Amino acid sequence: MKHPELIDLYSDYLLTSFGLSSAVGMSKMLDGEYSHDQISRFLAQTTLTPLDYWKAIKPIVRKVEQDDGVIAVDDFIIDKPHSTENDIICYHFDHKVNRNVKGINVISFLYHTALDESQSIELPVSYEIVSKPVKYKDPVTNQEKRRSEVTKNELVRERLSVLARKNRIKFSTVLWDTWYSSNDNFDYVHKELSKYFVGALKSNRQVALSKSEKLQGKFQSVSAINLEPQSRIEVWIKGLDFPVYLTKQVFTNRDESTGELYLVSNRKEYTYEQQIMIYQKRWKVEQFHKSTKQNAALAKSPTKYEVTQSNHIFCSVIAYVKLELLKIKHCTNHFAIKGKLYLKAVQAAFKELQNLKPKGTGLTLKAQTEMPLLANL
Repeated sequence: MKHPELIDLYSDYLLTSFGLSSAVGMSKMLDGEYSHDQISRFLAQTTLTPLDYWKAIKPIVRKVEQDDGVIAVDDFIIDKPHSTENDIICYHFDHKVNRNVKGINVISFLYHTALDESQSIELPVSYEIVSKPVKYKDPVTNQEKRRSEVTKNELVRERLSVLARKNRIKFSTVLWDTWYSSNDNFDYVHKELSKYFVGALKSNRQVALSKSEKLQGKFQSVSAINLEPQSRIEVWIKGLDFPVYLTKQVFTNRDESTGELYLVSNRKEYTYEQQIMIYQKRWKVEQFHKSTKQNAALAKSPTKYEVTQSNHIFCSVIAYVKLELLKIKHCTNHFAIKGKLYLKAVQAAFKELQNLKPKGTGLTLKAQTEMPLLANL
């Protein structure tokens, strides 16, 4: 890995930056110790890979990993509506808003485990930047579009294989939402990795209520099953040759409407409560996405090229790991740490302003009360 000291400095800069993160801005912050050209060349070096990332965080993972750890899989999009299009900055379908958006699509693999009764740790153990190098003409609109050489589900299976077999991370369960609840993913985790999964199903997913009904082709949508409250039943998903265990959670939204969440797992020993509880840990990956964007400047890089954007993302995820370790050390949260940094920055700016003002020109508190500066504007 080239320039590890700059990775450390740049990720620190991302945590202390409150606007766009640029080579010029970092150089000024360091009083020119590194020129903006040096920082730009660092970002434009050979693309930092998930293997480089693993080497950086491996010592931390080894200290906290446990056999009952879980890996939550999800993806998110860094909006780049005005950036020049390339293999990674292009249009991706965002299933959260149900339309195509221009940006960078990142698949994250967040490791979660408890440290004690009161604290847990959430570490991104890997990530994949979706690349779409293949250009083609849409037969309907005749417009040029892009596609990947592999699907996101294939990327997920490849990365889980690396995490389990090469990196040998201790974990028991993989969590994902409906987007990744494909039969291929279920089958791979169950048979190839010999791990458990808990995944969400769409309400129209076809299942049979017994093996005999499966063999007879008697399938029905999960929404048509009359599940008793807090019950858990064995079902056979169409296309899978092993049973899974289905639960239905009914929840109330903020607008007081109700929703239903169907969850399946290949772990027979779970109770209803355990299956619901372990899936709730998947929410940690959403918090990771939010914190990396808001606290680690993930989406605030003006870099234009594929390699510089990729390396910025690498450093931003490293910055998140630093925040997570500070969270554990100080028993607080990411936003409180960022707020403390912001307060210190404002205090330093206020102090510097007082130093810049000519002596004797300031108004006393009494004078400011009697004669506000803006009273006559």
